[in-house]
Amino acid sequence: MARLPDAPAEEEASPLPDDAIARERGPLRRCIVTREVLPKERLLRFVLGPGREVVPDPGGRLPGRGLWLLPQEAVLARALKQGAFARAARGPVVAPADLPARVAAALRGRLRDFLGLARRSGAAVAGREAVLEWLRAGRVALLVQASDGSPAERERLQGGHALPVVLALTAAELGAVFGRERAVHVAVAPGGLAEALRAEAARLAGFAPGAIEQGAAPA
Repeated sequence: MARLPDAPAEEEASPLPDDAIARERGPLRRCIVTREVLPKERLLRFVLGPGREVVPDPGGRLPGRGLWLLPQEAVLARALKQGAFARAARGPVVAPADLPARVAAALRGRLRDFLGLARRSGAAVAGREAVLEWLRAGRVALLVQASDGSPAERERLQGGHALPVVLALTAAELGAVFGRERAVHVAVAPGGLAEALRAEAARLAGFAPGAIEQGAAPA
């Protein structure tokens, strides 16, 4: 099977966790339903737990053979209906009834983790005035806006900036990352963490439509 070219070595001080670094270096994987071969950061990994239950493993850290799918709820539904997990695992499997919700929760957890890393490394700020300051200075690669915030306020803050916007976390979830009760506006600086957040939000969009807006430039 073909492999992707190796990426340049990461700096030792990279704030990315090991699994995020590996996404840039790893080989291709094949979706067990569509049979498409893609870089594994564009797919979603599952493994079998001790009772042969299907467990989502979006970070690629759990032991066992990976079972890979396109990150789309419709593809997961096909895998369950057609017995794709059982065929790929060469034996019976147990699929939780709430598996799509577990996938979405795991991906939202990864968004929170990456945002936490960005905050601690100084690559993210929260709050309207801080975000506006970064926007004026051209320091923003990605915006994260509370999913339960005001769409009108979001548009006013963006002010025509053509930036991707992640809309997957509530104000309470964002606030917990930044040590406050609520946070509605978050800006992330260019770099590996912004790319990781964008990639995770894109995977989540297959289970939670609207998780990311790509930020097309205004006409």
